[in-house]
Amino acid sequence: MSFLFPSSTITFDAAMRDLGSGSAKARAMAAHALGGVTDIVEKRRAVDALVRALDDDRPEVRGEACASLGELREPGALPHLIKRLADGAAMVRQSAAIALGTIAHADGFAPLVESLQTGPADLRYQAATSLAEIDPARALEPVLAALGDADPQVVGAAALSVGAIGERDRERCIAALMTKLDHTDPGARFEVAYALAELNDPAGKASLAAMVTDPGRAWDAVTALGWIAAEAELRAAVTNRKVPPEAQLLAAGCLLGVAPDDAAAQKLLIDALTSRKPHLRGLAIEQLGETGGPWAKQPLERLARAGKGGEHLEAIATTLRAIEERWLKAMKP
Repeated sequence: MSFLFPSSTITFDAAMRDLGSGSAKARAMAAHALGGVTDIVEKRRAVDALVRALDDDRPEVRGEACASLGELREPGALPHLIKRLADGAAMVRQSAAIALGTIAHADGFAPLVESLQTGPADLRYQAATSLAEIDPARALEPVLAALGDADPQVVGAAALSVGAIGERDRERCIAALMTKLDHTDPGARFEVAYALAELNDPAGKASLAAMVTDPGRAWDAVTALGWIAAEAELRAAVTNRKVPPEAQLLAAGCLLGVAPDDAAAQKLLIDALTSRKPHLRGLAIEQLGETGGPWAKQPLERLARAGKGGEHLEAIATTLRAIEERWLKAMKP
């Protein structure tokens, strides 16, 4: 993923030209664009050019080159990316670690372990995530050890990795996470609670519920509450107007998975079908597809006939089929 450029329409030839002789901004844009190359011949040329760009004097160019080499999943770039783990710029170090995780080659594992243990905090943070992407089984020991890191963001990243890979040694991982559930940093506490929920442990329920009104964490908080079927906390989120509307609709869907007859959750999703905002209508349709019942059929059909439903017709049809299938399954003796 690019730090600077979410999209690019630059041609391959223009990118190759700009990467070698453009301004710093043009070189960074070119490095970013080359990550999307698919042609075999062009890919080889792009990889060679991006490896050279890892020595560019501007960190934004080096960072984009790292990111694109990761997107191209080129194992031959591993030694060059490993070298950039010691780059003087944080964004380059992080991009190199992300790329190593994306490529997921075994040769990237040991350098990332060293980075997790001795690197600067920004690199330790990313290494905890990338290790789990390369080899979840081998990553468990170093990321468990990283729960004791002095930096709260590193603790949070390690916790998330433990949650993602810890099912193979669930009880031990839960015990380790529990020691950090009262961490002094609220961000670390939240990540630990999220990781516990991913392992189906409700111990962090209060920390998750406290974040449902936080714009940056509300969606993840509700997601985790859904994993542990936290009925009371989900019901509170459904009726709390301070919860961001997207997270509130998610909470309604999750709540109906636990309490299918909850009237407030049903009403919230039905009302959202007539929202002025298309993405809220789409999210309501999606949640009804997951947990809606026959009571949602008529409102969905009305939306399909209305002007607001035009861009959602396929999703509505899929949701109506899912509701019908659930109903038929429930009717079977």
